[in-house]
Formats: sequence, structure tokens, C-alpha cells
Amino acid sequence: MTNMLADELNNIRQGALPAIAAADAASLEELRVSLMGKTGSVTQLLKSLGTMEAEARKAAGAEINQLKTEITECLAARRAVLDAAALEARLAAERLDVTQPPRPEPAGAIHPLSRTMEEIAAIFSAMGFAIKDGPDIESDWHNFSALNIPGHHPARAMMDTFYLTGGEVLRTHTSPVQIRTLLNEQPPIRIIVPGRTFRSDHDATHSPMFHQCEGLVVGEGITLGHLKGCLTDFLSAYFDVPSLPVRLRSSYFPFTEPSMEVDIGWNKKTGEIGGGTDWLEIGGSGMVHPNVLANCGIDPRQYQGFAFGVGLERLTMLKHGIADLRLFYESDVRWLRHYGFSPLAPATLHEGF
Repeated sequence: MTNMLADELNNIRQGALPAIAAADAASLEELRVSLMGKTGSVTQLLKSLGTMEAEARKAAGAEINQLKTEITECLAARRAVLDAAALEARLAAERLDVTQPPRPEPAGAIHPLSRTMEEIAAIFSAMGFAIKDGPDIESDWHNFSALNIPGHHPARAMMDTFYLTGGEVLRTHTSPVQIRTLLNEQPPIRIIVPGRTFRSDHDATHSPMFHQCEGLVVGEGITLGHLKGCLTDFLSAYFDVPSLPVRLRSSYFPFTEPSMEVDIGWNKKTGEIGGGTDWLEIGGSGMVHPNVLANCGIDPRQYQGFAFGVGLERLTMLKHGIADLRLFYESDVRWLRHYGFSPLAPATLHEGF
């Protein structure tokens, strides 16, 4: 390769590479044409190889191709930088906010059923009761047999539920948690058990899934007087009627003996709780059946107890004037705005006493 060719290659390299690195989109194309086009300087050098001797052509060709490769790579790198900048500018100019704008919705509210659970927990906690929970899927023994309801007992027809293929059932009441407590703890026992229960009912006052709160007290010397006093204090506090009339009326449940329906005074015409001369059934109760205590390994000759159960939806409907049980589960935000409670004002004990 001659000194003249070497100088020319060096001049092209020193002029082209910095120019390419600083070029914009328009000038970059002009540089490409002036260097690599049909009449470009690098192209002309390649064409001049035909006039050289074989040995000189080989050496000169390698140097010219090396320069061509450097220029090509430099052009591609600069083009990538310019394309990326152009894309970024286009994206910024054409940016769209595809998210939905916030709706002017009011703050959320506590469901009235959740509020009832909070109030009941506050009242019974102040009375020294522990709060227990248990599984929704129960064995037949925990849900029926241990509660003095054997397979042939007609009381099972009143608690028709959903049966699983393995023999388990969706619990029809929260009483199985009482059984689990009696099996694992020794008296004295004082608990309430709020939770979901399931029965195959569905109308304006019944739902396939509903909520109960049951209570259990077991100890020595427990009587019906203790039961009535406990329920009177609870119902008076919950309905905020200090002198609420409460009566126990003889009934039958297989797991209590004697069994009592719980009624409260009310006015049938106006719906006023505690007013008038009418009575409204509010729940069931009674002394724990000796067979239930014995089934759980507790000596019924030494210990006695009482139990009670109330429907939380029923209590909520009575307290807040809700006419249809099905409205609890329709997820209508308009209904919740009307009957709901502020999450910043949780239930406190003084509201009930």
C-alpha cells in the first residue's frame, strides 16, 4: 500500500468518525451517501483497487475494508442513538392516560352485620366471655351426634344442610365450637361463638348462609336464673333499652334440658323494641343437656351449664329496621350507605349500656 493511499485513508477516518458521532438524522444520511454511496469516497477507493498490482491490491483492500467496517459500525451506532431519541420523543408527545379517572365515591362503610358482631363482642367481653371460632366444615359427630342428635333424630330435618361426599357437613349452627371447647378445656367455661352457618333455606327471612352467635357457660351451681340474667343484660345492652322485658318460654331442643325460647317485649303495631304488650321471639336457650356434657368427658353430676343462640341477621334487622334478609348479601352500595357505619367510629361498650 502506498503512502498516498495510507494518508487518504487516515484523512477519511479522522474526518468521518467524529462527524458521524455528532451528526443529526439529516446530516447522518448525507454523510453515509458521501462516504458509502456510489460516488462516495470509500466506494471510489474500492474501485481503484482494480488498477493496482496483485500484491498491492491485497494489502490496500484489507485497509480499505477495515475503514469501511469502522464507518459502517459507526453509522449504525449513531442511527440507533438517534432512533431511540426519536422514539422517546414520540412516546412523550403521544402519551395517553388510559386509566379510568377516580369516581367521586364517598368513603366506605361498615356493614351493619359486622357492626352487630362488634357490639356483641364488646358486650360479652365486658361480661367475662371469651370469643371462640371454628371451621365451617364439620364432622357429623361434632355437628349432630355430640349434641344429642343421633342419626334417627327428627331434629335433623329442621337443620337440613349441605352434605359433602366425605361425610362432612357445612355446620348448621356454631354449636360444634362449643363441643370442641368442652373437649379441650375444663370448667369453668364462659364463651361466645359468632360465625357463619349454613342451611338449605332461602326466602325473605332465611338465607342458605347466615350468621349466629351462641353462648356457653359451664361451671358448678349454674341455674336458669343465671341464664335469664345473662340474656337480660345482653339484650338490654344491645337494644339500648335498660328496662327491656325478657321472658323465657318452655320449648324443646335436643341439646338442652330444660329448653327455653327467649322473648322480648315489643309493640307489634309500631315495631318498637321494649314498648307495648306484645312478645317477640329472639332466640333459643336452655340448660346444657347432661348427655352433651357426658359426650365431652365432663361429669354432669358435678357441672351444669346453660347455652343460648341468636341469629345475628335477625338482631340486626330488628335493631335497624331492615325488612328483607336478602338485602344483606346483594352488595348494593346504596343500601350500605344508608345502613352502614363509619369505619372511624367502632362499636364501644358505652353505646350498649
